Amino acid sequence: MSETPSFLRPFVLTPPARRHERVANLDWYVPDGDVPRPAVVLVHGGPLPDDLHPGPRDWPVYRGYGCLLADLGVLAVAVEHRMRVVDGPQGPATDCATAALDVAAAVDQVRADPRVDGERIALWFFSGGGLLSTDWLRDRPSWLRAVVLTYPLLAPLPGWGVDPRFAPGVALGEPGGAVPPLLLTRVGRERKEMAETVAAFLDAAGDAGVRVEVIDVPDGQHGFDMLDHTDESRRAVEQAADWVARRLAR
Repeated sequence: MSETPSFLRPFVLTPPARRHERVANLDWYVPDGDVPRPAVVLVHGGPLPDDLHPGPRDWPVYRGYGCLLADLGVLAVAVEHRMRVVDGPQGPATDCATAALDVAAAVDQVRADPRVDGERIALWFFSGGGLLSTDWLRDRPSWLRAVVLTYPLLAPLPGWGVDPRFAPGVALGEPGGAVPPLLLTRVGRERKEMAETVAAFLDAAGDAGVRVEVIDVPDGQHGFDMLDHTDESRRAVEQAADWVARRLAR
């Protein structure tokens, strides 16, 4: 019998089940009630292969986050973006540019929906999707109330062939308005090369005078919210979800 792939393992929490709406590349988790709600756009990691099945929106972890946030009164939307490895001029390259366009289009659709309060939006990036936070940390629109980063990659890894514009730490130091509130969940058993990008990001934040709230999961591994079914993991996920709900309530 083959082992269940890590991405299909259960979410560490069991929020009340909720039906979701699937429209194009977006899955919507809508709280009860008729008033416009603040919204969180969930941005999965990558790069992923073209033929991966099921796609991230059908992974228990993202369905779990969607149900959890909706139970807290926040509309959640999981976007499936196209961060893929493509043929570039110098060889294989991770196509963050196309994925960033997918995320930007999703945000526009979410903000335009009548069920959403378009002035109260948060973006939640996971794993390799952390690179896609760059444009938002640079542009800092007034309606972006929070950015959440969970076991993120925050600088391109060697050989990824990523457009150099995708550098979240660099974006923090660029001129402009105030950086939105930042929450970073860091795992103690992270891969060394990814942990180094997180450390460099936090150093850049300190240099730029930007505060980053950190949730540490000392015994957690990359993907702890589906791999490590422990009290520590459950507390970290609950704390992150409560944090973003509170920021959006203001």
